[in-house]
Amino acid sequence: MRRAFLTARWEDLVILNFEVPPAALATLVPRGTELDLWDGHALVSLVGFLFADTRVRGLSIPGHREFEEVNLRFYVRRRMDAEPDRRAVVFIRELVPRYAIAAIARILYNEPYVSVPMSHRTRVDSDGGSIDYAWRYGGNEFSLDASVDGSAQIMAPGSEAEFITEHYWGYTRQRDGGTLEYEVEHPRWRVWSAPRVTFRGPAATLYGTVFGEILMGPPRSAFVADGSRVTVYAGQRIAD
Repeated sequence: MRRAFLTARWEDLVILNFEVPPAALATLVPRGTELDLWDGHALVSLVGFLFADTRVRGLSIPGHREFEEVNLRFYVRRRMDAEPDRRAVVFIRELVPRYAIAAIARILYNEPYVSVPMSHRTRVDSDGGSIDYAWRYGGNEFSLDASVDGSAQIMAPGSEAEFITEHYWGYTRQRDGGTLEYEVEHPRWRVWSAPRVTFRGPAATLYGTVFGEILMGPPRSAFVADGSRVTVYAGQRIAD
């Protein structure tokens, strides 16, 4: 029986997508999975969003219900014998402003969380608007901004936006080399194409030289998603 580990709303998602050489991800792919390619390309995504009404195993923790997250992630799949492939995300680094959230995620899931000072500003309505995320790391200032026009639209089937947003599993490499699998449940999101996006800051100090250089170039695509309620189920190890 599935047990919910975390429930929340994920809101105001800003998603920048970059092509990356598969070799740059090879050592990060968890055991039992393989890279999931879009149109023959390996992608990484820089994603900023807001956690709201956050509850861990049903408990609302004062001071930890609403907070920002910015993560860098890539895409894998696990081949299944008697059911569809499980398409998933793997995180390279996750930033949140709450030390306790980062510590719990590192201890329980071995997720690569780091606690940093963060802020956000959202000004979006039916005519569009803008979303801004900002944070500090190692004495440096970073920001992720997007502006959109009009209203969010339903994603087209088979589109890049669908590929990016509809990976409903997560895999995390464990300290002993094994793999933890967890399921993420949410409805389909509506999205804006975001022609005006900006990422600022010395990315190499956060993500290393290879990913830093990639993030300093123009993204191949960018979206803003309205978000929804989500449920993250408790993880379990897959067979080695």
